[in-house]
Amino acid sequence: MIVDVLKQACRRVHAKTRGLAGTAHASRQMGRGAGGDMSRRIDQIAEKTVIDIIRKRGIDATIIGEECGRIEGRQGYIIMDAIDGTTNAVRGIPFYCCSIAYATHFRLSTVTDAAIIDLAMGDLYYASKGKGAFLNGRRTSAKKESPPDPTIGINVSGVKPAVVERLAPIIAKADHTRQFGANALEMCFLARGLLDAYIDLRGKIRPTDIAAGYLIAREAGASVYSADGSDLESDLDVKTRLSYVAVANDRMREQLAVLF
Repeated sequence: MIVDVLKQACRRVHAKTRGLAGTAHASRQMGRGAGGDMSRRIDQIAEKTVIDIIRKRGIDATIIGEECGRIEGRQGYIIMDAIDGTTNAVRGIPFYCCSIAYATHFRLSTVTDAAIIDLAMGDLYYASKGKGAFLNGRRTSAKKESPPDPTIGINVSGVKPAVVERLAPIIAKADHTRQFGANALEMCFLARGLLDAYIDLRGKIRPTDIAAGYLIAREAGASVYSADGSDLESDLDVKTRLSYVAVANDRMREQLAVLF
C-alpha cells in the first residue's frame, strides 16, 4: 500500500534528522529551492531521504517538492514538504515535521494517501481516502463539538493589513489563538482535536505544505475551505499559492462565517 511507503519515508526522515535541529549543520544555507525559499541543509537531507525511499519501493510517480521542484514519473504524484517548519528546525524550536502525500492526478482533491511525522515528538499521522485518519496506529478525529471557548490557529506571519482587518473580528472574539510555525503539523493538531479551527489567509501556502494535512484533516472529520468559502481545490504545482480555512465541525464553520 502506498500509505505504508509514505509512513516508511517519514520514519526514515525522523531517523536521519534526529539531533540535527538547532545545529550549524542543519542551518547551512544551500541556495534557493524550487519553491523560492532559502533551502537549508536539513531540508536537503530530508528530501533526499524521501526520494530514495519512494524510488527504492518502486513508486514511479512524479515527485513535487519544495527543494527539488518536479521530478518526472509515469504514474501519480508524490507531493512533499520534507521539512515543514524549517525556521523552527533551524532554531531548535521543537515543532516541525515531514509531510508527504500521494495523488492520482494533478489536483488536491485527488490526494488518496498521506503521512506526516512530528520530527520533534515522533508522532506519526496518516490517512488513506475513505479509511479514516490515524495517529500512531489509533484512529483519531477532529472535535465533533467545539467548546464555547474554542482554540483557533491563525497564521499571520507577513500578513497584509487588509487581511488583518478581515481577521480582526475573529481575533477579538477568540479566547485562545495559536501559531506554532508548521502548517502541516497544525492541520494534524486539528485532526486530533487539539485545535478547533486553523486559518491561513495570507495567500502564501503551497500545495506541498497542505496536501498531506488536507487529507488527514478531512479523514478525521474536519472540513477545509478556500478563502471564499468553497471547498478547497488547487493544482499541485510548487509555484501555486493558497489561502484556506479548516474547521473541526459545522459550529466552527458558522462561527467563522464572517470570513467568507
